[in-house]
Amino acid sequence: MANIAERIIEGGIFSSRWLQAPMYIGLVIAQTFYCWKFGVELWHLIAQTGTLDGKHFLMVILELIDFTMVANLIAMVVIGGYATFISKLDIGHHPDRPEWLDHIDPGSIKVKLASSLIGISSIQLLQSFISVGSMTFADTAAADAYYRGILWQIVLHVVFVISALLLALTDLVMMRRHRAGDKDDH
Repeated sequence: MANIAERIIEGGIFSSRWLQAPMYIGLVIAQTFYCWKFGVELWHLIAQTGTLDGKHFLMVILELIDFTMVANLIAMVVIGGYATFISKLDIGHHPDRPEWLDHIDPGSIKVKLASSLIGISSIQLLQSFISVGSMTFADTAAADAYYRGILWQIVLHVVFVISALLLALTDLVMMRRHRAGDKDDH
């Protein structure tokens, strides 16, 4: 009797992973609208190409790159999270199957996400640095506030970099321990 109850409870707990599926579907829907927003920005760039100077043109290009990197981040979360926490993706030997899907685990997802956040943060910092030269401030308080904002962006970027390094180091240590455990079993 206890065995039957245990199997039912464990089956229910294991099946609860499917509660995450609507979240991944929601991210796919959000990414659809994000792609639409990208298209709107691209259309604005095309329409204004003749009137934009080099600096503003570059800023819009960087914004499009930022859109793309966030879309990549969403795709990684959806594909990696679904395959890791819900169900293996049954796509066989599809020619477009990402290589990283074969050896994905929660640790590698975290490292990939942290790396993506660093890339997004880098684009944001670059945009801030480029815009500094064209900024005019009515008073020193406004300038100080703006530069403090950039300083906080730098601090956040450094935190992302350190976090990614620590996550990668932790993942490396865990892989070595796992490999050492596999060797001990043989």
